[in-house]
Amino acid sequence: MPSILSPTKEELAALEPLDRLGLADIFLVTTREQADQAYTTLAPCSALGFDTESKPTFFRDQVSEGPHVVQFATLHKAYVFQLHDAGCREVVSALLVSANIAKVGFGLAGDHQQIRRTLGVEPHNVLDLNVIFRKQGYVKELGVRGAVAVLFNRRFLKSRKATTSNWANRQLSESQIVYAANDAWAAMKVFHALGSPSVPA
Repeated sequence: MPSILSPTKEELAALEPLDRLGLADIFLVTTREQADQAYTTLAPCSALGFDTESKPTFFRDQVSEGPHVVQFATLHKAYVFQLHDAGCREVVSALLVSANIAKVGFGLAGDHQQIRRTLGVEPHNVLDLNVIFRKQGYVKELGVRGAVAVLFNRRFLKSRKATTSNWANRQLSESQIVYAANDAWAAMKVFHALGSPSVPA
């Protein structure tokens, strides 16, 4: 199979932005009651976009205490769970260990380590979409930006300021909520556009 090059920064910058989920379709989950309601919606799904956010580390060998936020998305809605509440942690753990729900995202190896350490569970039925693109011949990891460009000819907007913000805050900003939600939503959109590939055994 011939090698395929990822889109360059210049090529990405020239694309029109991808429309994203707005706050009306994003649910911030901070209490057990909200978590239980979210679980009722998410548990029957066969696949969910998935990502995590953690407070950044600032010096070498510093161990992250994250994830502080875990987000799941369908094609139309996203749920951003903050993990301060025990009920939120229990529901997130239940979704992560479910063998019936494919959790799909990008660059998930680090997320796995943090989840094991922080939540004490082993995620099941997880698909890193970079694996699918690697099988198609892409040399470098595409990531969500590259995948959106390849599949939709659009630029996925990602705020560096939000990326490096303090995700441990009890009060997340609107920009943090939108950023987190769309990371998971975009993964779900890519997964669907790829024909909903199965998770490798």
